[in-house]
Amino acid sequence: MSSQNGGLQTCFTSLAELLASLLEAQRTGTLVARLHFYCKHALLILEEVGYLPLAPGGPNLLVQLVNARHERGSPILTSNKAFREWGGVFGGEVIASALLDRLLHHAIAINIRGASYRLRDRLADLGPEAAAPPRPRPAEGR
Repeated sequence: MSSQNGGLQTCFTSLAELLASLLEAQRTGTLVARLHFYCKHALLILEEVGYLPLAPGGPNLLVQLVNARHERGSPILTSNKAFREWGGVFGGEVIASALLDRLLHHAIAINIRGASYRLRDRLADLGPEAAAPPRPRPAEGR
């Protein structure tokens, strides 16, 4: 999704959707134009980094995009994975290191811990039992 708010062009998408778009553009010979599309936005927001497995070739295309945008536009990424886990997410420490090097160069990393913001209101509607941690089951055979 792309929008312009007060003159700031913004693109919001999941990492899986972005990579599907780049892989399709690579397949059809329109990768340069697609990279240009993602580079023109002042702010690129990628959610769900590490949530779904990445298609073969996807991490390399992400490195190309991050390189093209480096020092030209701001990224925001959301992930439930720690940076130390990104090697597994992106298929190797080399790619993860290259991405983190560029992404963290002028970055502010915010680590949010705690209950899910999305579930907060829903759990309150379901009552205190839904919000309580599960009770351990008694061991059998003792």
